[in-house]
Amino acid sequence: MKLFKNIIVLMAITLFALNCKNSTNPEVKTIETAIANTSTNSATKTIDPNATYAKAEFTVEGMTCAIGCAATIEKKIAKMDGVSYAKVDFDKKLAMVEYDEAKVTPTLLEKTVTGVADTYKVSDMKTVDAFSTK
Repeated sequence: MKLFKNIIVLMAITLFALNCKNSTNPEVKTIETAIANTSTNSATKTIDPNATYAKAEFTVEGMTCAIGCAATIEKKIAKMDGVSYAKVDFDKKLAMVEYDEAKVTPTLLEKTVTGVADTYKVSDMKTVDAFSTK
């Protein structure tokens, strides 16, 4: 019986000695952020100083969330050639876009938004001097 206890104790000590690791390797994760994408896109876009820019505001119906819907629409509009500024406010259901009148039209803006998904509808398209803050 004493031999059996000694074998169990020896096995336990061996088990602890082999499984105890004092060194750990940190896990490295790379996360792509929206801020990095925005700064990259704006850095590569050039603004024509001779162009005539207009500001438009319109309502976007059919959005169900800020991250998926509003952000996707905003990115699609911002990538359009001639657009210098795009912001989609999910809470207000409002899109604000500054664009080069020679390259972008209100109809093209509407087609871009409705092209993202069939559920999005554009209404109350108007040209403004300054974006609304309410």
